[in-house]
This record gives sequence, structure tokens and C-alpha cells, in this order.
Amino acid sequence: MKKSNEGIAPQGQPEMIIGRRSPEFIGEAIINGKIEMVNSLDYLGKYTLFFFYSNDFSVVCPTEMHALQERLPDFKKRNVSVIGASVDSVHTHLAWLERSREEGGIQGVTFTLLSDIGKNVSRAFCVLDEDAGTSLRGTFFIDQQGIVRYGSVNNLCIGRDIDELLRVIDALQFTEKHGELCPANWAPGQRAVKVSLGAKQRYYEDKSTNGNK
Repeated sequence: MKKSNEGIAPQGQPEMIIGRRSPEFIGEAIINGKIEMVNSLDYLGKYTLFFFYSNDFSVVCPTEMHALQERLPDFKKRNVSVIGASVDSVHTHLAWLERSREEGGIQGVTFTLLSDIGKNVSRAFCVLDEDAGTSLRGTFFIDQQGIVRYGSVNNLCIGRDIDELLRVIDALQFTEKHGELCPANWAPGQRAVKVSLGAKQRYYEDKSTNGNK
């Protein structure tokens, strides 16, 4: 068996991973309640929501886990796999999964939890707080070809908005399918902007005519 978190792809400028091939990793994870090896290459052909959080048994993190679990069917409908990662061991992940929500646990969560106990994956994605030894709230969408299409990082006091994550994946998949650009506050069903001369002007003219809808 390979050692956890082997196979990190070298990154010359890891802070510039948006639009580039995702760092690759192999590591231990909890998959369907069991300790198994996970390989990032196995997710090619699907979109992946790959997110980092600080620690198991923390305060804000379980709220995110339960919120993601509740919307997991919406991600699956969009062909998006969900993987969470922290610097905890797989055994700590498993203990957290076995504890009830009332006890601060995440019992009932079914998506994959990767152990980044060696901190190599967090470093590759530039989300590791070296002083604290934990990951910041990094959120990345990786497309079917393994390219990082979206990324955001914030500190630990602010939890993520799951509706916004779904809006982002909708926008990414829309632009991929139609070749149009999604303007500010775009949501499915709203008008996008064509990539052509004069398209921006026409977009604002139509917005004005239609009452900024």
C-alpha cells in the first residue's frame, strides 16, 4: 500500500493553479464509512468540488458538512463529486463521522473525506496556514479534464454558502456548453453575454430596457 499523500504533482507556481492542471494526490480517505485509498486521477471525467476545512470536531466545520450533505443530490445531478480534506487522520475522520450531530459530529455525511495529515495537499493548493498547522477554507472546482476552474480561500471564521457553490458550478457548466460569459449575479435562466464585438453594449442596453432584470 502506498504511503498516504504520495503522488503530489510538483508545482512551479502553486499560487497560480486556476486554469492549470490540478495538483495530483493519493491518500487515505473515508469512503462509504471505510478507510480506502483515493487517487485524484480517478475523478477525471467528472467535475469535482474539492474543499479544505480546518479540523474535525471544530465549531463551524460541522455546519458546512451537514449543509453540503443536505444538498448532495444537487451536486450529483450536476455530475459533481464532493471531496473534503483536512490535516486530521482518517481515524479522526471516522470518529467524527460516528458521532451524532447533537454531539458535534457529522453522522450521516456520505461524501469522501481525505486525510491530509502530511499537509502536502494543502500546500500544493496553497491553503495551508503554516503557523497554525491547519488548512484555511479553500474551495476548488476541478473540471472533467482535471483543470482547476474556480478557487476561493477564506479564513476559518466564515462558513461557505452552498447555494453560491451551486451557482458557480452552474455558471461553469453553462459557459462550457454555450461558450458565453456569465455576468455579475448571473443565475440559471438569466441572460449571459456573447463573446463578440458590441455584445457588452447590447447586454446593458437590454438590461436597461427590461428594467435591469
